[in-house]
Amino acid sequence: MKVILLKDVKGVGKKGDVINAADGYARNFLLPRKLAEQATDASMHILQNQKEAERRKKLAEVEAAQKLANDLKGKEITLTVKSGENGRLFGSITGKDIADELNKQTGLDIDKKKIVVDNIRQLGAYEVEVKLYPEISTKIKVIIKGL
Repeated sequence: MKVILLKDVKGVGKKGDVINAADGYARNFLLPRKLAEQATDASMHILQNQKEAERRKKLAEVEAAQKLANDLKGKEITLTVKSGENGRLFGSITGKDIADELNKQTGLDIDKKKIVVDNIRQLGAYEVEVKLYPEISTKIKVIIKGL
């Protein structure tokens, strides 16, 4: 019996897959537990429409991330913080600090979780990576100045 999986089923398939299941398995396990529905022409048509809409949405997200990456490429932000002797900072610079300053200077809304920052504990210039989408990232320059 052909069924469309409504949820991920371990060892069988992922949500949205159309599988050929044994009649008893489908009738006694998958269908009563709402893990699958029978693959009729109408349900197959609905599934195709959902997959197409999902593909379009993902494509739009990728295009938006590419545009944002181009806007951020080569940007330079400056943070002024308290520092001790030898240019050592009191504390460290985090992704939140960089995101706040980036949002203030450029007007772009960048989430702090997208900024990959190593331990910045000295004054100076650093390259910081901003991961906007899987496989789409850009680098910005962060300059740390003391008071």
